[in-house]
Amino acid sequence: MSGSTPRSKLLRRKRFFPLAVLGGLLVGSIPLEAFAFGFDDVAKRAEELAQQSYRAPEASLPNELRELNHAQYAQIQYKRDRDVWSGNDSPFTLSFIHEGMHYDSAIQLNSIDQQGEVHGFAYNPDDFTYGDLNISDDVKNSDGLGIAGFRVNHALNDADRKDEVMVFLGASYFRAVGRGQVYGLSGRGLAVDTGLSSGEEFPRFSEMWIVEPSPESQYLTIFALLDSPSVTGAYRFVLRPGEDTLVDVQSRLYLRRAVEKLGIAPLTSMYLYGPEQPSSTLHYIPAIHDSNGLLINDAQNGWMWRPLANPARLMMNRHATPQLNGYGLMQRGHNFSNYQDLDARYDLRPSAWVEPLNEWGGGSVELIQIPTNNETNDNIVSMWLADAAHEPGTPLAFDYRITLTTNESRHLDTQLAWVDATRRSRGEVIRDDLVREPDGSLAFVLDFIGPSLDGIGSGANMSVEASVGDNGELTNSRVVPNPATGGWRVFVNVKRNNGNQPLDIRAKLLLDGNQVSETWYYRLPANG
Repeated sequence: MSGSTPRSKLLRRKRFFPLAVLGGLLVGSIPLEAFAFGFDDVAKRAEELAQQSYRAPEASLPNELRELNHAQYAQIQYKRDRDVWSGNDSPFTLSFIHEGMHYDSAIQLNSIDQQGEVHGFAYNPDDFTYGDLNISDDVKNSDGLGIAGFRVNHALNDADRKDEVMVFLGASYFRAVGRGQVYGLSGRGLAVDTGLSSGEEFPRFSEMWIVEPSPESQYLTIFALLDSPSVTGAYRFVLRPGEDTLVDVQSRLYLRRAVEKLGIAPLTSMYLYGPEQPSSTLHYIPAIHDSNGLLINDAQNGWMWRPLANPARLMMNRHATPQLNGYGLMQRGHNFSNYQDLDARYDLRPSAWVEPLNEWGGGSVELIQIPTNNETNDNIVSMWLADAAHEPGTPLAFDYRITLTTNESRHLDTQLAWVDATRRSRGEVIRDDLVREPDGSLAFVLDFIGPSLDGIGSGANMSVEASVGDNGELTNSRVVPNPATGGWRVFVNVKRNNGNQPLDIRAKLLLDGNQVSETWYYRLPANG
């Protein structure tokens, strides 16, 4: 669909009121009122939907599309000359995504034009190319086939070309990138009962509205209606592409029933191996991960950096945040030499930093690390969980900003040093004949950098405060200047008592007895 003129399969309708919902798709057409459709309208829809019984979306995808593998599904592409708003000098255009593979339920997509009118988009197989898949016309025109998601395009890297900067596809998942970046970790609207033995629930965006931007607009506004057996919600996303791309999220949640774990601002990523946990097999690529650490800043507990792990078995634990300032899954290290992967370009994958924009209260950030043997599985999940129990009948408001960046230092406290790299090694001693000999310990080598360390000479009273949990002992810790980085290098040597259990290790820099760095915390996985 191109431009703002409705095509034969574009449903033009006016402002919506809450109506009966069938399979998550709104039916009918309602006259426009004097004011434009907005967040309050979506919130009203969500509140009324929460009073109704949940109805699962229809999933009637033909086997010919359902059984596609990833490479085959990738051949189905939207025709870029049909991008929505492509003929209007718009700074943003939209490309639709075909149903297929496990993306087997359609969402209702709408645009809101500059006069406040709502236009509902419908699936049209003529808008897509199918490569060499030889999909039959009967399948392409199957009843119930629809749009699985959409891409947002913007002249982010080249004024003459609109690149994809954000995508919504599957449940409530979305990804975004800044200038010069490639997709890595994902955000999602909500996480419900993640990691529980009872099974996870995946809320989905059943309907979305994208506000047509003016030619001068530097941002794009997207509304979304969320639905699941346990919760409904209204969302407003404001996308601001740039060197750092910003996504401001406004959300209102309405519980259908009590939820044991309601994960706010969840992030999903992948960690296979890296210097923190080297690969067990010989490979020229030294690191494979979309993120390599969890960063948390809490007003009471300060800054903590936790390198990620690929454990032998599931690891879940929480970090208390009485007053959360921000948290994120970060990709520290953007030199190509850290990865050497010409195809995946892990060096260009961004960090995601989440900052609350309203009062969240006390809670905790949970990190879930799942075993994986390949890079196709997202095995890292983080989210914020409130201390207070949530009961149906009381709307919940969580607003926040997500920053996608490869320049993490601009979002850190310049008064504190941070960990630039964590490396795992065998512990060793150097004999009198200069031969290195293992000492039976496990060593972690940490490089701290940052402007707060500038001008601190090698004669400074710098020390390291290190500790381990009950399942081990600290055999040695020391700190030395690192003239190559202008920072300081910390060595932490440990021995673990029981290899079948994890071991918690912490370290931080002290200058004249005062903390001058974030706290490094690593949970050494069991059997890892």
